[in-house]
Amino acid sequence: MTDAHHRAAMAERAARAGGAVAREHFRTDLSVQTKRDKNDLVTEADRDAQQQVLATIREEFPDDDFVCEEESGVLRGPEADADEARLVEEIPDSGACWVVDPIDGTTNFVRQSRVWTTSVAAVVDGEAVGSATYMPAMGDLYAGGPENAEREGTTMSVSEREDPETFVASPVGYWPPEKRHEFVDLFEAVAERFGDERRVGSFQTTLAAVADGGLDAAICTRPMRPWDTVAGVHMVRKAGGTVTDVDGNEWRHDSDSVVASNGNAHDVVLEAARQALDG
Repeated sequence: MTDAHHRAAMAERAARAGGAVAREHFRTDLSVQTKRDKNDLVTEADRDAQQQVLATIREEFPDDDFVCEEESGVLRGPEADADEARLVEEIPDSGACWVVDPIDGTTNFVRQSRVWTTSVAAVVDGEAVGSATYMPAMGDLYAGGPENAEREGTTMSVSEREDPETFVASPVGYWPPEKRHEFVDLFEAVAERFGDERRVGSFQTTLAAVADGGLDAAICTRPMRPWDTVAGVHMVRKAGGTVTDVDGNEWRHDSDSVVASNGNAHDVVLEAARQALDG
């Protein structure tokens, strides 16, 4: 097994392991805390699931770095010793790291909606080589390897629709209260150009749906963290889709926006994104 295939397989294994831990907490009496604002939530399930993901990966890759949403229970940078995972702030341009979101869609999770994921991406020299988005409450695992993307072992591909008026598109991302008008602008731009719109409350679920053809496009006009995006972007690309920033440049983990589509009318999807930014 090549290193890329090994890492892709480990991303699936770790996502399943972490997701199983999160599922044990689902629809139980949770202790909920806030982070940046009163709607940015974290629970003990997030932290426990992340610890399981890290422990699973470190069985075979003990020296790799991690870019994770939660920080509880691990030390950062050079302070970490041999028994602890090392968290870094950003994806390095060289070397290997893992990008982990233990529960993407925590608000859904807290409100007992089944639309949430455990997502893991394996990154080498700044580029994803494998990814997994596991939806424990649904029983689906979406994965991207070095060559293709699959849902529960079946090859998946983006939709074949070409007419934007038949597209179902998703305005996606998190806007703090003081910038919520930017999301309204994005929603209006999507509603004007496409046949229908969806917002499911989980960025990784949304990108997996683009990869699997359930959505035709997804747009986020603000910067998002790697744990929200890297795994799903990798899947969309391996499923034959296109992912850029709002200027049409190839998307990177440090891009300031995400525009994903099946590639058949990407210019129109970009127009919607730019309209939203113009207000």
